Amino acid sequence: MDRQLLWNEVKDYAGITMGLILYSFGFTFFLMPYEIVTGGVAGIAAIVEYATSFPNQYTYFLVNFALLVMALKILGLKFLMKTIYAILMLTFLLWLMKQLVPRDEAGVMIKILGEGQDFMSLIIGCMMTGSALGIVFVNNGSTGGTDIIAATVNKFYNMSLGTVLVFVDFIIVGSCLFIPQFGTLLERGYMVVFGFCTLVIENYMLDYIYNRQRSSVQFMIFSDKWQEIANAIGTQMDHGVTILDGHGWYTGQKRKVLCILAKKNESTMIFRIIKHLDPNAFVSQSAVIGVFGEGFDAIKVKVNKK
Repeated sequence: MDRQLLWNEVKDYAGITMGLILYSFGFTFFLMPYEIVTGGVAGIAAIVEYATSFPNQYTYFLVNFALLVMALKILGLKFLMKTIYAILMLTFLLWLMKQLVPRDEAGVMIKILGEGQDFMSLIIGCMMTGSALGIVFVNNGSTGGTDIIAATVNKFYNMSLGTVLVFVDFIIVGSCLFIPQFGTLLERGYMVVFGFCTLVIENYMLDYIYNRQRSSVQFMIFSDKWQEIANAIGTQMDHGVTILDGHGWYTGQKRKVLCILAKKNESTMIFRIIKHLDPNAFVSQSAVIGVFGEGFDAIKVKVNKK
């Protein structure tokens, strides 16, 4: 493994770890004290703990272990190595956060925002957990569980991760309605409604973080120093550049136009190169809905075989 690949792996694991810390903090400090149900295997584990007092970190680990065995052939060992790391790390972090969360004299978790602030705690907690999931996915990782299912579907179909998770999590949250330990039918209904709210907020934040990092832009660059700019972008960024033939209506002169499709996070570097070589260049930058092909996203549609 060369130095660049090693550095990329280190950045991925660092990003995954940051996301897991944020997830475990938001889940333990803001959702669990109010017994708020969410989706995913973490949601299943929370439901089990609310109903039986069996520690959620153990349920989380056992369910994920079973899913990992089934997903090994589909997602590949490289993807699952990061998933295995995330599962083990999150199991530990969930245990650690439960040791750190403030408790009363009876050992019950203290509701940090106070009594009657269930919905506000839901909003804050799910913004944290949803953002955390987005950070993990951006860094080519997964927290396991239903994320494995979502990643599997996303590998073959052009469906957003949040959309896939909503369908799976709908069943998990809805199951609370049939568990007598959660109180009367009305109380269980409240729990399910709150659970559906967690899905909306969490998956919105997941898609927002994930798509923001993966969004692409198109540059149209008009400059007399087009050759120098193209060379600099091609060599310094190892990025492709398309050269178009243009014709000025007013001047009647022919000129070259550079067309570049790039990731949004590459924009600053491209602008820096342009400004250094030609501060007077005319540049148009526009957002694009999707870019597919080499260096970008794969085309995920089925082709009819004759």
